[in-house]
This record gives sequence, structure tokens and C-alpha cells, in this order.
Amino acid sequence: MLIRVVLPHELEEVYGIINDAAQAYKGVIPADCWHEPYMPREELAAEVAAGVFFFSYVKDGRLLGVMGRQDLGEVTLIRHAYVRPQTQRLGVGGQLLAYLRQDVATPALVGTWAAAHWAIDFYQKHGFKLVTPAEKDRLLQTYWTITPRQIETSVVLGDDLWFRSSLRS
Repeated sequence: MLIRVVLPHELEEVYGIINDAAQAYKGVIPADCWHEPYMPREELAAEVAAGVFFFSYVKDGRLLGVMGRQDLGEVTLIRHAYVRPQTQRLGVGGQLLAYLRQDVATPALVGTWAAAHWAIDFYQKHGFKLVTPAEKDRLLQTYWTITPRQIETSVVLGDDLWFRSSLRS
């Protein structure tokens, strides 16, 4: 097992992992927020261009999961956490999250769909806590580039450092 930065030639595989795993959202998130593919190639390229560094969990030369980290100076965002459906619940996501949080001195935030209870449970299991609805709206408008509808239907979780931070509202 190896966790490392995704290499440029692996972005097509990352695209596949994201869109395969995101099928779990279909019929769960609001229908007007679902589209095929869930993350188009252009959006993935835009995320990389915006400074999201993707890391991969590799076993036997195969990418099993990916997760992004975006350093925004005063906060670090954990972005786009996806594990191949056939390798979920084997610790891949937890190991990726722990790796991405190493050596991060700023508060960490995660945004996800409010209806994705499994994702919320995952982050809570790993020490993140939900922020208030008002704080969620402010954070999503400040640190993410998403639609008002996605803001309305999402949640934000913060790590312990966030909850001790002077950046809180």
C-alpha cells in the first residue's frame, strides 16, 4: 500500500474513480443537482488548476481511492474523497484522510451533501464536527465555488483546530 500524489497521466483514472463512486449520490442528492457524469473531465481539470492536489491510495499498482487537499492559506479544504465501490469499507478513505491531514497547520474543513449521511458519518468518525447552518453558508460562500442550490443542500464539517480557531463566526 502506498499513498502518494496523483500523477498527471493518472487523471483519467481519477475521473473514473470519482464518477463510479459518485453513483452512490444518484437518487439521494436533489435531482436538480445530479448530472452524468457527476464530475466532468473539465471540472476535474479546473479543480487541479485551482490548486486541489489529489492523492491516491495505491495497492498492487492500482489506484483504489483518491482524495484532494486544497491549501487556501488560512484553512485547508479536504475535497473530492472517493473510493472504488468494490474497495469501500476497507479503510482506504480513512488512511487517505489521515495522510492528507499530516503536517497541516491550518484548520481543516470538509463540505459534502447534507443527504449523504454515510459521508457525514465517515468524517465524524474521523474527528470532524458539523458547523452551524449559518456558519456553513458563510464558509461555502467564502472557500468554495459552488452554486446557491449546492450551498442550500450541503453541510460543512470542521476539525478540532477549526473549532478552536479565531476564523469562526
